[in-house]
Amino acid sequence: MDFADLSAPQLASLSRDIPIVIPIAALEQHGQHLPVFTDSLLLGEVVRRVRERLAQEVLFVPLLWLGNSDHHLDFQGTLSAPPRTYLDVLSGMAENLIQQGFRRLVFLNGHGGNDVPGRQALFEVRQRHRQRKDLLLLLATYWSSGPGPSGVPSGVGPTLHQKEMGHACEWETSMILRLAPHLVGNYQGFEPIPPGNPFLPASRAWITRDRTGPGHIGWPQLASVEKGELLFKAFSDDVVALLQRVTRWDGHSWEG
Repeated sequence: MDFADLSAPQLASLSRDIPIVIPIAALEQHGQHLPVFTDSLLLGEVVRRVRERLAQEVLFVPLLWLGNSDHHLDFQGTLSAPPRTYLDVLSGMAENLIQQGFRRLVFLNGHGGNDVPGRQALFEVRQRHRQRKDLLLLLATYWSSGPGPSGVPSGVGPTLHQKEMGHACEWETSMILRLAPHLVGNYQGFEPIPPGNPFLPASRAWITRDRTGPGHIGWPQLASVEKGELLFKAFSDDVVALLQRVTRWDGHSWEG
């Protein structure tokens, strides 16, 4: 069900245990070849596929396209909510839904920069409601919500060069090729930019310019429409499985 399509009385009549999905993404530079709305387009397509399968079991809030993208501000086309502002937005949205009685909230993320403030926002909300045992507050990033090793979705690994999500990379370029090929510029002549690991041996504070000059991270030149469809299917399957687990939650331990 779509939250935005229902009236206030219809929303009031729903079970307070229905899972609510809040999709969060971004509008930011995506290299020299992908549209700045890439993260929101990709998450929107994952949500569309999931909604088709769980239309009567889950309530979907409209996608929040403004994300925390300050690390991309050196590149044209990036619009960002600063980290603390973004944290407050997510926290406020969670509090709105909790005030209305909903107990199972899933922030479904489609942008890496939303991960840290998103986790912090839900951590702080949980502290404010520390006496509640019936709240399930989750943040899941769609490309890492499944059981596949190293973030590679099940069944797709052999077809991919990259073993993790990058930025304007093989994975994202493939999915935009599948979803909106007319929005993809020439991507086949790019030099690969390996992702490295800014988090080892100590987590480095970084901006995107520290990691890439042209704006992409990964191997976009290896993208294909076929890989894009495989990725969409795998990611949608993973999110469906996660939301089914949320639906089955017994109101106690999540880990068990």
